[in-house]
Amino acid sequence: MTRIKENFPLKKHNTLGVDVKARFFASPQSIEEIIDLLENSRELFPFLIIGEGSNILFTGDYNGLVIKPALKGINVINNDHEHCYVEVGAGENWDEFVQWAVESNLAGIENLSLIPGSAGSSPIQNIGAYGAEVSDAIEKVNYLDLESFEIKSLSAADCLFDYRKSIFKTQLRNRVVITSVIFRLNHNHIFNTTYGNLQTEVEKTGSLSLAAVRQAVINIRNSKLPDPKITGNAGSFFKNPVVGKEVADQIKENNPLMPYYTLPLDMVKIPAAWLIEQCGWKGRKIGNAGVHEKQALVLVNLGNATGVEIRDLAERIRDSVYKKFSVRLEPEVNII
Repeated sequence: MTRIKENFPLKKHNTLGVDVKARFFASPQSIEEIIDLLENSRELFPFLIIGEGSNILFTGDYNGLVIKPALKGINVINNDHEHCYVEVGAGENWDEFVQWAVESNLAGIENLSLIPGSAGSSPIQNIGAYGAEVSDAIEKVNYLDLESFEIKSLSAADCLFDYRKSIFKTQLRNRVVITSVIFRLNHNHIFNTTYGNLQTEVEKTGSLSLAAVRQAVINIRNSKLPDPKITGNAGSFFKNPVVGKEVADQIKENNPLMPYYTLPLDMVKIPAAWLIEQCGWKGRKIGNAGVHEKQALVLVNLGNATGVEIRDLAERIRDSVYKKFSVRLEPEVNII
């Protein structure tokens, strides 16, 4: 039976490094232990499922049960001429799995190197970077239904993946616990290096390979993003807003150098970092919270910031961007 700890500090379990506590905390190592925990407690107090806390902002102590599943394992379940299908336990570290794939000469997720979090969290917000999204490599997601306590599965198509979004953030939010993800990795290497300056960085590493792409991504991320082990952060705090072409054209009329990405159906994605920077927030500090000096999309804990301080900073940024551009930024981070 899983040990339940009381008044458990969560500072090391959220990458923003907010110093809060959970009334109860448990890290079950099997599906049976998760069921046992929730059967005996979910009617008594609220519960929260976390991975590695890389996408959470706690604004205070959590007066309930925080569950951090420790479901491990990386297992090849099928192999054919084109693909290798790998089942990964929800509790596996995401970047360690990416490293495993690259070292196994399996392509498809190398562009997603160094993204913090767990494998089980990756489908929830459809993590993405450098022109790739995890949904491109997902075959199936296995989960525990919290109503029936049955193990169920969804194909990638049924996960309703979208930009930083999936069914696990909408219809199935707080109704399931992801137990494992089956990835479809490729024996054939089709490289995706057109995003940003990735190709230039790859060329610095030498010949094109999975390892070269992974290292290039790591180099770029390390040059722009703070290490959460040193400076508390949750990576990109806001989503890049998607607006209609008319809205984008209006902004671009007054800002000819505005970067943007055209999307289907006359929609345009504008980098949130650019909007924030134009409002003068890059590198600013308010109390113990601030905006990273190299990447305006990253809010940082400067040492002892409370969750409320970080949340209030985010709100001030959102208000100023809306006032200047009439674009409402949406947090990528889950605010608890």
